[in-house]
Amino acid sequence: MVDLKQDWLTDGHIDFEYKKYLLLAYLQQAGNEFDAKKLYPKFSELLEHYRNLEILKEKKKIAVNNFPKEISKLDLEKFKIEYRSVVPDDELIREIDEIIAFAIPEFRTKMSLGRELYEEVEDKVEIFPVGLLPLEIEEGYFMLSDFMRRLINVYHYNITIFESAMEKYRGIHTKLVNQYEMSVTNTYQNIKYELIKGGKQMPAMYALEFKETYPLTETMLPVAKRVLVRYVTV
Repeated sequence: MVDLKQDWLTDGHIDFEYKKYLLLAYLQQAGNEFDAKKLYPKFSELLEHYRNLEILKEKKKIAVNNFPKEISKLDLEKFKIEYRSVVPDDELIREIDEIIAFAIPEFRTKMSLGRELYEEVEDKVEIFPVGLLPLEIEEGYFMLSDFMRRLINVYHYNITIFESAMEKYRGIHTKLVNQYEMSVTNTYQNIKYELIKGGKQMPAMYALEFKETYPLTETMLPVAKRVLVRYVTV
């Protein structure tokens, strides 16, 4: 597995060809994962690396614009004064700029492949409630059918809200609580009944089914979690 550290841009030797080699090896691995229909963790890693580069690029621009400037040209006839920054644009800065300029479009290309895979998988999932729902639905259970292994995986979920200075975010915590073999008797309703019989109050219960089979941990479960959050919080 080829990984890319969070500080890959500035860690160790800063050389365009070396960083290009590291980046392309990582992106090739990401492409291989997408070809195998494995969406995570590479897709979220790509998004984070891309955001970090964009932030770094913008912060460098702000820093350069805020450096002191000196007069480079004075035109008294047109009442025009031109300035130049006194920040030294040395070789190291130029090398980092070159790496960023190369990396950003490369990340965009691979991210578009990840988005295409995500949209493909999301289009193949169906979600529906199992039985009656209680008033509180931000905590409960969902069943994820893994037809390849003939299993129904039951997860407990809890949806929480995180607030930043700008907006609210919803997150979901999940835990696998049981697995059932697919059979005539192991219906969604029967599984829900088993949970209630085990001392649980009437829980919110949803079923998620994929029309095609994908890797469970890397693709179906992460997509199911996002679909569930959107379905419950609409």
